[in-house]
Amino acid sequence: MNDFQNIMADLKKRQFKPIYFLMGEEVYYIDEITNYIINNVLTEEEKGFNQTIYYGKDVDAATVVMSARRFPMMSKYQVIVVKEAQYLDKIEELQHYAAAPLESTILVLDYKYKTLDKRKKLGTLLKKSNSIFEFKKLYDNQVSAWVTSYLSAEGVSIDIRASALLADSLGTDLSKIVKELDKLKVAIGTGVKQITVEHIEKNIGLSKDYNNFELQKAVIAKDILKANKIIKVFSKNPKDHPIQATISILFNYFSKLMLYYYLADKGKANVAKELGINPYFVQDYALGARNYGARKVVAIISILREYDMKSKGFGNVSANMGDLLKEMMFKIMH
Repeated sequence: MNDFQNIMADLKKRQFKPIYFLMGEEVYYIDEITNYIINNVLTEEEKGFNQTIYYGKDVDAATVVMSARRFPMMSKYQVIVVKEAQYLDKIEELQHYAAAPLESTILVLDYKYKTLDKRKKLGTLLKKSNSIFEFKKLYDNQVSAWVTSYLSAEGVSIDIRASALLADSLGTDLSKIVKELDKLKVAIGTGVKQITVEHIEKNIGLSKDYNNFELQKAVIAKDILKANKIIKVFSKNPKDHPIQATISILFNYFSKLMLYYYLADKGKANVAKELGINPYFVQDYALGARNYGARKVVAIISILREYDMKSKGFGNVSANMGDLLKEMMFKIMH
């Protein structure tokens, strides 16, 4: 299990740490842990005297320490939450409390979008007591598996093409993904046990035909007609289909295709393990290897890097994103 799963499992068993320093780019996990503690540790009667929520911009470390050192009233625990702790003034002063925290206080610090320097005294103390947790953004290629896992925990399965479509269209923001998945579950009702691309197209409004997942399939198969149809739609709607997302997905595929060439054992199980992919997608690498030689793959990776820079304004004087996408796809497929 990962840190999030371990923390939530312990919380549900009412096994609490004196301090939870929650930091990093993936705020979904930080919010889930914090909200669970706020809503479940104390009863409604206990919260009045024993639960305090601060905001980093409005409080300093000395005040947090003073509050954390109080003993609870008519309760086993008190809960102190510091939201937006990344703005907390003189945060290193928390070391004086972290060195000897009270077992009766549950102190939660939400340090979003940043990381604390673990080499300094506070970070060292929190690390020693296993009280500091970093939650990193998922990589693009991890989202599909995360969607499948999340829905499985909710008692719903999802077709692999459907999870790939969601991953392609929703990005890596887990809060946004969960919001869309929860809406989708309500829309399809309790009778549906497997989500398909048709459910997604009907209820979320994502096209099952015009997305990066389908574009990648067209590129792999060297289906120039299908690829051109998709990039024509993309070019007309660059905000909905940013070129950077397309580049990222294709770069990930061709980078792994290059690794595929050097695998001695190209059996499905070994390829899936070495490339870190679902066995279902191994066939895409076998087909890609037949359609693109190693030299061409190296050239494509170079093209993707070039257009990634151009999309960010380097070496691109006037071409819009739609034109850049068309140029890039032409060079890749010819």
